[in-house]
Amino acid sequence: MDSTASPSLSGTDRQLVLRVMPMPADANANGDVFGGWIMAQVDIAGSIMPARISRGRVATVAVNEFVFKQPVSIGDLLSFYATVTRVGRTSVTVHVEVMAERDPENLHVVKVTEANLTFVAIDREGKPRPITV
Repeated sequence: MDSTASPSLSGTDRQLVLRVMPMPADANANGDVFGGWIMAQVDIAGSIMPARISRGRVATVAVNEFVFKQPVSIGDLLSFYATVTRVGRTSVTVHVEVMAERDPENLHVVKVTEANLTFVAIDREGKPRPITV
C-alpha cells in the first residue's frame, strides 16, 4: 500500500494481516495449541488495520467476542484475516477470522477461531486521540 493511500474502511474488505505456524512450545499437555497463545496472535493481527487507519499507536480496549471453533494443532499454518467493522472518533472495531491449513497434500482449510476486538488510537502519553481519516 502506498504510504499516502488511505486504507479502505469498507466492512467488506477482508485482508490477510498475519500468517504464523505454532511451534511445540505453544502446545498444552493435550498437544493442542494454548488458547492464550491464539488470543495473543489475534490481538496482534487485529491491531494492524486500526494502526494503519489511525496512522499511529493503538491499544486494545475490548475483546467483544472470542469463539474457538476448532482446536489448533502443531503444524497448522494459521492465516489471520481482518475486517474493519466500525470506525469511531477514537476507536476502531475489527472482526478477525483465523483459518488453519491442515494436511498440506490435500490443502484442507478450516476456520478455527473468530473474534471481535476494539482498539483505541493513543498518543505518546497513552491518552486517546482522534482518528483523522
